[in-house]
Formats: sequence, structure tokens, C-alpha cells
Amino acid sequence: MRAGAAALVLLLAGCVAAPPQDRVSTLFLPDAGGLAVSGSPLRVDFGRAPDGVIAPLSRELGPPRAVPLTGCPQGIERQLAWGDLVLTFTREQFVGWRQAGAAAGQICA
Repeated sequence: MRAGAAALVLLLAGCVAAPPQDRVSTLFLPDAGGLAVSGSPLRVDFGRAPDGVIAPLSRELGPPRAVPLTGCPQGIERQLAWGDLVLTFTREQFVGWRQAGAAAGQICA
């Protein structure tokens, strides 16, 4: 019986869907100052500490994927992507985004 229950749990765990990629553009709206939060006065502005940006996006959109630092200006230490939204960070702050040919702040080429 325990083996059957374990198999059922594993089967159900495999049925959890990843967040739809179009949620990036409907929940977090990139603009000149960072990211607006759809339907809310809250924002994720440039200058915020990386943990204050990565945690809420990951909570809503799932874990990000790391993007190589190729073509990044000096000081950029991390690039993370949720779908086609790519955010850039220095050690201390969120400094830029790019998505679908648009961009703001400091980004990598």
C-alpha cells in the first residue's frame, strides 16, 4: 500500500504545471523606472536590492533561469530571466530589464 501511495504522490507532483510564460507581461509591466505590478500601486523599481526583486517574481512566476553575462557592462553580476523578461543586477541592486526588443536601465548587449 505504501508503494502505491508514493507512486500516486509522484504522479500528482508531475502534474503541476509551470507558470504560463505570458504571466510575465501581465503581472509585471516593464517601464522606464523598473517594473509596475499589474492592478496594484506597488512597483519593483530600479535600485531595489536583488532579494527584494527576485523573491516576489519567483513567488509569482516560478524560479528564474540564469542568463550568461556575455556583453554586460562592468558591475553587472547577474542576469535572470522569467520567460522573455531578463533582469540585470549589480551586487547591490536591480539596474535594468529587457524584453521583446525593449529595454530600460543598464542591460547586457
